[in-house]
Amino acid sequence: MKNFIFRNPTKLVFGKGQIARLNELIPAEVNLMITYGGGSVTRNGIYDQVKAALKGRKFIEFWGIEANPHVETLRKAIEVGKSENINYLLAVGGGSVLDGTKLIAAGIASDEDAWDIVLKGVAEKQIPFASVLTVPATGSEMNGGAVITRAETREKFAFGGDYPQFSILDPEVTYSLSKHQVACGLADAYTHVLEQYLTTPGQSRLMDRWAEGVLLSIMEIAPKIKENPCDYDLMADYMLAATLALNDFIRMGISQDWATHQIGHELTALHGTTHGHSLAIVMPGTLRVLKEQKHEKL
Repeated sequence: MKNFIFRNPTKLVFGKGQIARLNELIPAEVNLMITYGGGSVTRNGIYDQVKAALKGRKFIEFWGIEANPHVETLRKAIEVGKSENINYLLAVGGGSVLDGTKLIAAGIASDEDAWDIVLKGVAEKQIPFASVLTVPATGSEMNGGAVITRAETREKFAFGGDYPQFSILDPEVTYSLSKHQVACGLADAYTHVLEQYLTTPGQSRLMDRWAEGVLLSIMEIAPKIKENPCDYDLMADYMLAATLALNDFIRMGISQDWATHQIGHELTALHGTTHGHSLAIVMPGTLRVLKEQKHEKL
């Protein structure tokens, strides 16, 4: 096992009805901006839950963070945040909204251009942020990473920084997801685990067993979710599995191999492919090419 330092400061608030706790979780004195995607939260009731939970509080909203968030859009949010003296962000959405919000948090706290922060690979300073997760997939709700696209040049890169202060995960919000969204989310989570698991054998039995537990759980629940997309316990397992797949827990002291993700990012940047879909396309080919190196784990 390699030397490592583990730290994950995100408070996970899990279960039905937990969005109602927003008011107690967000500090009272902050200037708050809530970030959203394209508007699905207004159709599935999540927006109304957030508004009700924060009744009586002042905040502003920024809408329009797209899938595979574009730095061009995020610059606009940063400008709004600075002009309104925003010092706390709440992301309400899936991984793209969360990733975009992480860059907004860095941009508000910095004089650097947002894309320069991405290219550096690390955000040296960010204002605090939190999330209400609506699409389980990326694990961004409990990690410090984000992936940003520059539409102008069709580039896509990752950077690291702070973790959300808290994330609310209510499995009931997943009931309105399409089968395609759920399939992509499951593929994303499954690939996250594989790229930490299918590396050097014998580094940690504990990490191997933990990873195998998440993999087996996803394999078990995936076909059942297809038939029962509104089963609370199934969706709870799915939601938590996606979080555990990339919140640093299963990577302690082990090697990692993110080749599939790197190729998938190029497909997304060049062709707009959904992230989870790109991973499902690329992973089988990656394993065929690397089958000798990964033979023992496979």
